[in-house]
Amino acid sequence: MSQTWQLADYPFAEALLPALAAVERKGHGDLEKWRAALAALPAVENARYEFSPMLAVDGDCSATQSAQLKQALLPLHPWRKGPFRLFEHYIDTEWRCDWKWQRVLPHIQPLAGRKVLDVGCGNGYYMWRMLGEGAAQVLGVDPMWLFRMQYEVLHFYFADALEPSQQVEMLPLGIDDVPEDTAYFDTVFSMGVLYHRRDPVQHIRQLLGQLRPGGELVLETLVIPGNDADELTPNGRYAQMRNVHALPTVARLQQWLLEAGAGVARCVDEADTTTEEQRQSAWMWFHSLPQYLDAKNSALTIEGHPAPRRAVMVARRS
Repeated sequence: MSQTWQLADYPFAEALLPALAAVERKGHGDLEKWRAALAALPAVENARYEFSPMLAVDGDCSATQSAQLKQALLPLHPWRKGPFRLFEHYIDTEWRCDWKWQRVLPHIQPLAGRKVLDVGCGNGYYMWRMLGEGAAQVLGVDPMWLFRMQYEVLHFYFADALEPSQQVEMLPLGIDDVPEDTAYFDTVFSMGVLYHRRDPVQHIRQLLGQLRPGGELVLETLVIPGNDADELTPNGRYAQMRNVHALPTVARLQQWLLEAGAGVARCVDEADTTTEEQRQSAWMWFHSLPQYLDAKNSALTIEGHPAPRRAVMVARRS
């Protein structure tokens, strides 16, 4: 079953097609199960939408439809980014992404009318918050097929809330699959990606290359405390995560941004990640941050590294 991708208005759309064809050929062992769940989503009449402070939809959802909806959502576990509410079902995801959004939003250029790229977008939760702020065009990329399926749930219920001039699409691709130096977007977000990249400066260069001159980069990543330009390279896992390559101080992160070619880069937020912001829930049953911290000292991970702390950097393309 081939996907339909909404890419007609992107000047680099044709360059994406080989990568999309490859991921479709590769597929995923659970795709048919997930697609069956999507096919069972009930259409609800008289929908009413909310984008802030909660991403939510209400409407004439009967008890039968409500039960059908829950049965369709459960096979798409784990739900990591949210929360959101679909009729009477509050999807309490692993991450309270609404808290992060509240920390980021006051410090960035208003999104109204802007073309936005969200790298590592997960299920697209932030994409809908961007659209709620009036973004004209939002493209998300994340290579996880499960996140694409979850995005389709959100699209099924929220797409009718968009203005005719607004466009949205999420692709199961990584940033490496997007043509370099498109210089197309007004704003590029990369939240929770940088520490998974072996070459952080190269990743930042990729992000800057997607921006038009004067465009804005919003970069959120794990950092370590300290005023010097230091970085931590974990030997093995970090908070049980694989593929964590480098955790910088904010000063080191600013150096990376400048080295990659960003203009003035400023840190607009720095905060410890709490076990209220990232945790298990009824919609994410696996272990989460509380299980990844030292049981006797919550300032450390179970591997003995500094506990997760995140910084948000905002920079411009020169």
